[in-house]
Amino acid sequence: MTTPDLPLLQPEGSSDDYACGDDCACGEDGELECGLDPALVQLLEDAGLDPIEVEDIAHMAIGEDLAGGVDVTTVATVSEEAVATGDFTAREAGTVAGLHIAEAVLSVVCTDAFEVERHVDDGDSVEAGQKLLSVTTRTRDLLTAERSALNILCRLSGIATATRTWADALEGTGAKVRDTRKTTPGLRALEKYAVRCGGGVNHRMSLSDAALVKDNHVVAAGGVAQAFKLVREAFPDVPIEVEVDTIAQITEVLDAGADLILLDNFTPAQTAEAVALVNKRATLESSGRLTVDTARAYAETGVDYLAVGALTHSSPILDIGLDLREAEAGV
Repeated sequence: MTTPDLPLLQPEGSSDDYACGDDCACGEDGELECGLDPALVQLLEDAGLDPIEVEDIAHMAIGEDLAGGVDVTTVATVSEEAVATGDFTAREAGTVAGLHIAEAVLSVVCTDAFEVERHVDDGDSVEAGQKLLSVTTRTRDLLTAERSALNILCRLSGIATATRTWADALEGTGAKVRDTRKTTPGLRALEKYAVRCGGGVNHRMSLSDAALVKDNHVVAAGGVAQAFKLVREAFPDVPIEVEVDTIAQITEVLDAGADLILLDNFTPAQTAEAVALVNKRATLESSGRLTVDTARAYAETGVDYLAVGALTHSSPILDIGLDLREAEAGV
C-alpha cells in the first residue's frame, strides 16, 4: 500500500545525550517527553512500542556511528544544500519489520524537515526490488543515517522473515511459534516486535512479568513441586511456567497447579503422550529439538506453543538497501 507523504520531525540536530542534561526532554512534571513527531509517536504506540525507548535506541545507534565526530566522507563529498530522495528497497523477498523505527533514526539525524512515503507496512511480505519506504531530505542527513537505519531495519526484517516461515509451517494446527529472552541486549522490545510482525507471539518480556521454573531452580529448591510452591507463595499473582524433561514429572507439576508446562527436548511421540496426560488442564509448550521441518509434527500433537530461541538469536538479516536519487522539483 502507499500512503501520502507525511512531513515529520523538524529537529534542531542530533545529540549524544540520552538522558536528562542541558537538552533535557522532560516535561514540567519531570516525566520524559518524546522528541519524535507526534504522528510517528502514534504509529509506534499503535505497534506496541515505547516511543521514548525507540528514540533512545536511535540516538544510541547514531552516536555509535559518529563517535562524537561527523560523517567525514559525506561532509567532504556532498554540499550542504543538496537534497535527495532515498528509497529503502528490498534486495530479496521476505517480511518487513522496523520501518517506523528506521524513520525514528532519520528523525534524530535530519536537520531539516523531511518527507516520507510509505509503500508497505510492517508485517507485509515483499519481493526483491520492491520499494519499502521513500524519504526526501538533505542528502547529507540521508547518507549519515543510512547505515544505522538499515542495520535495525535489516535485523528486524530478518527476524520477521524467519518467524513467518515458522508461522506458515504451523498454519491450521492451532499452535503458535513463540520467542524467548535470547535477544540482543537493549533491543528486546524491537526484536519481539519483529516476531509479532512475522506472525509469532511473545513469551515473557522480562524476568519479572512471569515465572519460568527451570532445571537449575528445581535443583536449588529441592524438587519441581517445591520450586513451584515457593514461587506461588512469594508471587501469588504471577503466571508460572514449569519446565519438565520427563513424562513422570508432569503429574507432579499438574498437581502443584502449574499454569503452563514446558516440555523440554521431548520427541513428537512423547509430546503426544504429554498432551493426552494433561488433557487441557494446563497450557503446553514444546522446546528443544525443534526445526522448521519437524515443527508441524510437534504442533499436530496438540501443544499450544513452540518455543524457538533461534528467532531472535540466529535469524539472518533481510537484505535491504538504500538507493539514492535526485529529489523531484519543488520538494
